[in-house]
Amino acid sequence: MSRSSRPPMLLAVLVAALAVTVQTLHVPLFAGPAANLAPRDLPVAVAGPAPATAELAGRLAAARPGAFVVTELPDAAAADRALRDREVYAAFVVGPDGVGLHTAPAASPTVAALLTEAATGLSGGRPVPVTAVVPADPDDPRGAGFAAGFLPLALASMLAGVLLATLVAGRRARLVGLLGYALLTALVGTAVLHGWLGVIGGDLVAEGAAVGLFALAAAGTVAGLGALLGAPGLGVGALLVFLLGNPLSAVSAAPELLPQPWGAVGQFLPVGAGGTLLRSAAFFDGAGAGRSVAVLTGYAVAGLALVLVARSRAPRSADADEITV
Repeated sequence: MSRSSRPPMLLAVLVAALAVTVQTLHVPLFAGPAANLAPRDLPVAVAGPAPATAELAGRLAAARPGAFVVTELPDAAAADRALRDREVYAAFVVGPDGVGLHTAPAASPTVAALLTEAATGLSGGRPVPVTAVVPADPDDPRGAGFAAGFLPLALASMLAGVLLATLVAGRRARLVGLLGYALLTALVGTAVLHGWLGVIGGDLVAEGAAVGLFALAAAGTVAGLGALLGAPGLGVGALLVFLLGNPLSAVSAAPELLPQPWGAVGQFLPVGAGGTLLRSAAFFDGAGAGRSVAVLTGYAVAGLALVLVARSRAPRSADADEITV
């Protein structure tokens, strides 16, 4: 029986029902985390003399139970090191004139703004001096450009994987395509984000390596699963890279602001790991990038391995669409 003999009305109803089901599942997946942003075990520090830091840590815990994981540090210099090493998002520094707030907006402008409000609340409404130890790029102070610029990288990588799996025959050709795509994305993507838009401002080589590794991991995952499993594999790849990976990535916020465990899960998917790695490369001299490098390398290696072990298929012709029994 050919595809043309299927009842068209039934097929139309099934397609509509499937589309509505996907929509029903993904609207809350995309909107839910964004609508429920709040600190959940967010790493912060309190710095200063021991009695004062202990008292301030207690006030933080009492004001927002479960919101913060507090590290006590001896002074402002130690707090600033922790910020530059991506160990904490902010530090409440106790000084002779009261409490000041040291932040790292480059890690998450959303978190920096949220903690500035929290510091004002702790000081009884009085303004709190804020020091941006690791500022965001001056051309993108709210981080909106970074988040919006990273999304096309994920979409393009997913598309590259689909096209390589469906249109390119031969393992070697697919491997060359993946490696070529990753290299070109590293060059062009970094040139756009760094040079043209100015939303990142770190070392060009480190940024290019981060973008290229992400592109290879995302495209390789989709291409490898598609080459091995066909259409179902492409669906799984799209799920990992975009349909789940994008809303759980926290690229525009921070993993600790999402409902858990989804914020943590997102960091083990390509988009979440890629966003974290690019922030580390662009603003923190690579600090805090270890897990993201391991995650993306794992996806990249797995994708390339799947391409190698998959049976080489020729691109489908129009005649192949006719299935007779």
